[in-house]
Amino acid sequence: MIAKLKGVVDTIGEDYCIIDVNGVGYLVFASAKTLGRLVLQGAASLMIETIVREDSISLFGFADALEKEWFSTLTKVQGVGAKVALSILSVLLPVQLAQAVAAQDKNSFARANGVGPKLAARIVTELKDKVVTVPIAEVARDLNVAIKDVSSADEMTVDEPMIQRDDDPTKMEDAISALVNLGYQRLEAYKAVNAALSKAPEAEMGELIRLALKEFVKKD
Repeated sequence: MIAKLKGVVDTIGEDYCIIDVNGVGYLVFASAKTLGRLVLQGAASLMIETIVREDSISLFGFADALEKEWFSTLTKVQGVGAKVALSILSVLLPVQLAQAVAAQDKNSFARANGVGPKLAARIVTELKDKVVTVPIAEVARDLNVAIKDVSSADEMTVDEPMIQRDDDPTKMEDAISALVNLGYQRLEAYKAVNAALSKAPEAEMGELIRLALKEFVKKD
């Protein structure tokens, strides 16, 4: 079984890439977010999930262990095959997946191709008691990416640098908890705090909550 591939990116397709390892090309299916990190003719190292069926052997690649773990977790849900799991991972970061499950937010899952309302409801129901380990380093990286994703549509272009948050991971969680205590859904609170941090990464707690509340006012 192949667990990891390290080589040169030969081809990048819509939902796959070909990794050249010492002259042998491996076809690897991957999420849009993983494919977005690859560069043609650049070096690549992907963690691999090998799925063997009667008529095929398929390789699924992941940029990190956390995405791979979520893939494995998602495919345990009835009706979620490998391709649907990749579709979900293409629209939701691992941290956003955890938030969506915690908030029982079916709509976030329904954004993925191949996920209808019934399947989205099944996913959040079956995963509500599941625990996916989230390494601290992965959380920090994914939250930075999430900030850019949330704010890019309104204020940022693809050429702008990623905003660097400060090194106080408890500040964000405390702000989210404060909004949840005010009656907001956890996922919406997470998005609002992310948007606020993207505009004022050095904001103190009170200011951060105030800016996050402004994000809700904008939606209304």
